[in-house]
Amino acid sequence: MSEAVRRIGMIVPSSNTTMETEVPELLRLLAPSGERFTFHGARVRMLHVRQEDLVRMNADATRAMTELMDAPLDAVAFACLVAIMAMGDGHHRTAEAELAAIATQGGRATPVITSAGALVEELRLADARRIALVMPYADALACRVADYLQAEGFIVQDYVNLRVTDNAEVGRIPGERVLAALDGLNTSGVDRVVLSACVQMPSLGVLAEARRRLGVPVTSAAECTAMQILRRLAPPAAIPGQTAGLSLAEHG
Repeated sequence: MSEAVRRIGMIVPSSNTTMETEVPELLRLLAPSGERFTFHGARVRMLHVRQEDLVRMNADATRAMTELMDAPLDAVAFACLVAIMAMGDGHHRTAEAELAAIATQGGRATPVITSAGALVEELRLADARRIALVMPYADALACRVADYLQAEGFIVQDYVNLRVTDNAEVGRIPGERVLAALDGLNTSGVDRVVLSACVQMPSLGVLAEARRRLGVPVTSAAECTAMQILRRLAPPAAIPGQTAGLSLAEHG
């Protein structure tokens, strides 16, 4: 019996070096044996995590999606959380609909996931209402992310932002620095900690350690993206040992 092959498209910032590493690894860990994935990327220009760069990146996403649709893909993920959230509250729904419409023009109903929408959906599936965040952004964008999540009905109890604006540098933030940020984070009574509210800031290697230190559920934007990819495939991929909203970190 041949293995199933799922083809996953990703729209990523040109300077991103993390999603094409962490999502394949997460899917390998989360998906049932016998499922294989291939990954097909389209890049949109973004060097600095600033409002004007994020607006330009969003404008170029339709071009990237059109190019991806030349391949027979099973799902597409727009892998830049802050680019979506910077466009205003609830924008993940607009972006997902616009990108899905491009697939429809080609006669396909390819599911589209945004990392922003994936984080929102996985937190809801986990019944996580009160959350705390670690993110790399400068102050204004960090506030925007917190406001976005609060507009979705979550209580952002606290967040720590590392004030890194060079996106390539974000991808080089060491795990030790991410874990150190937890020392200044108020996690008392939270339902979930989002260790990296950014798909470029590496976190997969420290999720289990963060949960061990904190004693509360811990996830990341990248993990939520991988989970939503699995849920949105047709037919959905079974997730062994998982229930709705239960993260990989809880098994680490």
